[in-house]
Amino acid sequence: MGMLRKIKTEPLEKKMQAELQAREEAAARDPFGFASYDHDEAERSGYSNYSYWGSTVRVFMKNRIAVFLLMVLIVLVAFTLIQPILPHQYPAGQIINHPTTGVQMSNVSPSVTTVRAIAEAGTELIVMPWEDETWVAVSNVLETIKARTEFTLLEYGESYCKVSFNGRTGYVKNDFSTKLKLPDDPLNTPYTARSNFAIKLYSAPDDYTNNGDPLFAGKENLKIEGNTATVISSCALCVLPSSAPFLFGTNNLGQDLWALVWRGTRTSLFIGFTVAVIEALIGIVVGVLWGYVRSLDRALTAVYNVVDNVPTTIVLILIAYVMRPGIRTLIFAMCLTGWVGMARFIRNQIIIIRDREYNLASRSLGTKTTRIVMRNLLPYLVSVITMRMALAIPGAIGSEVFITYIGLGLPVSIPSLGNLINAGRKLISTSQSYQLVFPTVVLSIITISFYMIGNAFADAADPKNHV
Repeated sequence: MGMLRKIKTEPLEKKMQAELQAREEAAARDPFGFASYDHDEAERSGYSNYSYWGSTVRVFMKNRIAVFLLMVLIVLVAFTLIQPILPHQYPAGQIINHPTTGVQMSNVSPSVTTVRAIAEAGTELIVMPWEDETWVAVSNVLETIKARTEFTLLEYGESYCKVSFNGRTGYVKNDFSTKLKLPDDPLNTPYTARSNFAIKLYSAPDDYTNNGDPLFAGKENLKIEGNTATVISSCALCVLPSSAPFLFGTNNLGQDLWALVWRGTRTSLFIGFTVAVIEALIGIVVGVLWGYVRSLDRALTAVYNVVDNVPTTIVLILIAYVMRPGIRTLIFAMCLTGWVGMARFIRNQIIIIRDREYNLASRSLGTKTTRIVMRNLLPYLVSVITMRMALAIPGAIGSEVFITYIGLGLPVSIPSLGNLINAGRKLISTSQSYQLVFPTVVLSIITISFYMIGNAFADAADPKNHV
């Protein structure tokens, strides 16, 4: 066995000795020559399956709260884009009037349906003069009894009283607004009564109206004869001739708040994203020059001190006051000073790493400054840039809300979260407080989501957290 092993290893040893001798002879001839280099072997020896972005994503995915908020934010942004093309949507900003009375549908409470009441089979309804192919306007109001007009009360009831007036028999509401003049014993009927206010005479002990306005029913459920209709089968009576509900209610102008909130969210997100991108571009360029080019340090520091010492709020107010109110004005005012924070962070980070060994080696080899910045410096700043951009978006939306709050923001004709919150804050102590609640909830979701996602991604992008 020993002889066999010796026979097998002798050729290999001879080959290695011959190669070593050849290298020594080459070195003796040219001691300052280049050593042999094999690119494939070098790549193979330094091979690793590590991926910076892959590791960043894996670390980020471990933060379940941030992942959940990211999904919520994606769904919210996507919905703001597709909401206008969904079926049964009211146009944002359109004033919705009642088709028969022309009265604005003001301050309608939020609801998931347009159904106001259900009329059972056999119910008689009054047909109102309004033409449509599929819908008919109806109510059960026989007539209106004027204030302090006498009528005969036939049966006393807790909610409705049966009365007779002008040869018609019907029902009137027995509530605080009616204030019937009652005798000592109301149950001793019939007797003559009257009301201090005008009251409506209904054909049944139910109010098939929307605060006095007619309701709408599908013609297929009614048997119409002249100005009366009989319900054939159980029939839904709707506020409008439409199946589109007011999910968020309406404002004092009769505009659908659901459509306004999503239109305003699109506007505010557009402002936020635009401001964040512009601030990042300016801040990165200025920060890199400020931190890497030593000759510009003093001049850019002076510019920073001047801009940073002027309160951002004052700048926003002055620009919004001098220029014409609009989206461009707000974006310009926010970007005028918003880049300062990004530039300062970039400059501080670059100063820390600009004189490290690999950067000195790159400069010694004559590497271009742009390549050093793109390959050696900016990859270390991904976490800072990401965090600053993520926080700039809700910050810009908050600034828009503030400027609108003091009356210098977007005009009322452009829906935005700032306009909606400014209008809703006046109703916080009324029954229409929902006009403040819904836009505020959307703004809170956007702000919290961007803050949590930005911080989580910044931590994940930090190489110190990679394993």
